[in-house]
Amino acid sequence: MRHTWRWFGPRDRVSIDDMMQAGVQGVVTALHHIPTGAVWTPAEIARRQAEIAVMADGAPSALKWEVVESLPVSESIKTQTGDWRAHIANWITSMRHLRDAGIEVLCYNFMPVLDWTRTDLAWRRPNGARCMRFDFTDFAAFDIHILQRRGAAEDFPEEIRDEAARRYAAMDDARREQLAGNVVFGLPGAAEHFTLEDVRALLDSYAPVTDAVLRRNFHDFLEQVAPVAQEIGMRLCCHPDDPPFPLLGLPRVMSTEADYAERMAAVDLPANGITLCSGSLGARPDNDLPGMMERLGERVHFLHLRNVRRDSDAIRGSFFEDEHLTGQTDMVALVAAVLREEARRRAAGRVDAVIPMRPDHGQDILDDIGRGGQPGYPAIGRLKGLAELRGVEMALAHGARV
Repeated sequence: MRHTWRWFGPRDRVSIDDMMQAGVQGVVTALHHIPTGAVWTPAEIARRQAEIAVMADGAPSALKWEVVESLPVSESIKTQTGDWRAHIANWITSMRHLRDAGIEVLCYNFMPVLDWTRTDLAWRRPNGARCMRFDFTDFAAFDIHILQRRGAAEDFPEEIRDEAARRYAAMDDARREQLAGNVVFGLPGAAEHFTLEDVRALLDSYAPVTDAVLRRNFHDFLEQVAPVAQEIGMRLCCHPDDPPFPLLGLPRVMSTEADYAERMAAVDLPANGITLCSGSLGARPDNDLPGMMERLGERVHFLHLRNVRRDSDAIRGSFFEDEHLTGQTDMVALVAAVLREEARRRAAGRVDAVIPMRPDHGQDILDDIGRGGQPGYPAIGRLKGLAELRGVEMALAHGARV
């Protein structure tokens, strides 16, 4: 695996120097300041590459921008409304500019309205560490009582509705505001920051978009972008839904192995690939991550390795971001499956034999606490995860002679 690290640009509290000292091999980033739907120009791409190339004292960093995460897919594209055709054209133009700059891997997602959703961005663990958590009952309190979405109550079991009402009644105004802010946080570093009114308006725009319609619109998008990616040598990799189950009355179309297989078959090109995120997919008990890597590995272009622990075996339920090796996904088995896939690729002579991986998310530990970094992206917590994953990789490669 190639060890990469997500960076949110010059304002990120984790610096290029930090990445160098962590032993990172490549950088995952995006132009978060450019509005969704606009073109990423060669000048802006080159500026980000130049920012990555130097350390604080001006010395060369030896790091390069290797993976794009993410080139946003606009809500207009997902709903096929407004300027959606122009947005697809701009997306393709941006993809061409990125490939011209030497970047070959492009991660994106097709989640309606919100990207990853959590109810707590700094949940305290017994050892004092902080992590992100999705609490299904807290989310119900937000959806039913704070957002006041039409029909929200019918989307939750009776016992969840009752407990959500009790929790909401016990919250003061500050806690209600905090919960709402956590849920609509969206993508860290993104140009868009949603208000509750924004979310309500976006939900209204999705009223005619059923599960079948969203799948059709996704396939329409892939039919236009994947052949271009194949032609220019760009590997596209769609990130799964996070959490991988329906929220806010919206459809989800990238939550299971069957979803991925359907998307890959819709446009059956090697360029139309997968971001295998063990944390997002691991929030469902019916997702077998090592098995998915074995069965879908040929199309896995990017890896997010993190772990979660679920409160129950319900498909829709609460979970928190656990340590990389102690959650409910068998990370050793998953890394072993990755190494077998890389061995198959080397034997086949594939140019993408080494799959880029980043230690996704991490708990705030030690000096991460109070640092004010991006939620889920601490320096030391991710470094710990990266070190653990490196150890697993090296032990497996040495012992099993993969």
